[in-house]
Amino acid sequence: MENGRILVTCAKGISPFLLEELLSLGYPVLTETVAGVSIEGTLEDAMTLNMCVRSGHRVLFHLASFTAGNQDDLYRGVSEIIWENYLHKDGYFCVTSSVDNPTIRDARFANLKCKDAIVDRMRKQCGMRPDSGPARDRTVVHLHWKSNECSLYLDTSGEPLSRRGYRKLPHKAPMQETLAASVILATGWHGQGNFVNPMCGSGTLAIEAALIASKKPPGLLRSNYGFMHLKGFNGARWKELRTRAGKAAEKTISGRIVATDIDPAAVEAAVRNAIAAGVRHLIEFGTGDYADTPIPDGGGVIVFNPGYGERIGMISGLEKTYKGIGDFLKRKCPGYTGYVFTGNADLAKKIGLRPKSKLPFFNGPIACRLLGYELYEGGGK
Repeated sequence: MENGRILVTCAKGISPFLLEELLSLGYPVLTETVAGVSIEGTLEDAMTLNMCVRSGHRVLFHLASFTAGNQDDLYRGVSEIIWENYLHKDGYFCVTSSVDNPTIRDARFANLKCKDAIVDRMRKQCGMRPDSGPARDRTVVHLHWKSNECSLYLDTSGEPLSRRGYRKLPHKAPMQETLAASVILATGWHGQGNFVNPMCGSGTLAIEAALIASKKPPGLLRSNYGFMHLKGFNGARWKELRTRAGKAAEKTISGRIVATDIDPAAVEAAVRNAIAAGVRHLIEFGTGDYADTPIPDGGGVIVFNPGYGERIGMISGLEKTYKGIGDFLKRKCPGYTGYVFTGNADLAKKIGLRPKSKLPFFNGPIACRLLGYELYEGGGK
């Protein structure tokens, strides 16, 4: 199978955790940027990555790079790619792009030129052309054009990998699945000890923790990927990879995962989502104030994701909450490492504990920090 460069993209700030994931999967890393990690591999490797990667956003298989100063250069370069080796002549594809070229005012125009070049070649080589449109549920071609450097990829994910398929009831302002997995990976927790998640909302952190602890690949939950619609897709091999990964997942875990929320509707959504993810049996859900969350003996990590005044609630009303989180961590969680994910530095000061770590993340456009607190007997410092 043809070897090529594979770019796994991610949200800003997540690439260090994505890099560690890829190394743990046995892939030597070629390059790392603020929003992605490149490796070398085949389209079959791309299938494995879509199934196994927790923190990545998309898996892009590199087809070609060329110099393009304007739209005519773009059309010519795209036309030279052997699209008939990858696309079905009677299929469907979508073009997405990231464009920063002085001759292009609207990226949609670049998408159109790219699409025209593909269908013109397919018509010439095959006698007919595939349909095209905006839907990303089948074959997706990605154009990256910065200055005069142009690269074309097959987006083997199609829909972003954050869409695991288990979020049946999202509730309000849910944390994206890939971000939740990255936050957990950043804590260093892989199932050893307990995982406690007060203010669990629709359960994304707890569910991702259960997937990590049980070694269940998140991609097992999805039934559709971009690579499935490529010419030459080996359905039997994909089924074999899925079966092997499913058998390797563990039915029990050593620690306990506890998730609570004061809102009964949130807990109901979390339970439904955990059932859909196949990890309901691994999570102890409860309804009540975060201060009443049971803390199992044995230590572990406790993760809070409170509101930070951007999308939910008013900042003044959150000050008391942040102070309460600090008191809770100090008084009730000795032997644990506490974490608070927040996008408001002023509110973070209300926690009243000195963080041992401050890891940068982005929740969409919002710059956030994952603050870590070592909690000792007698209170945190």
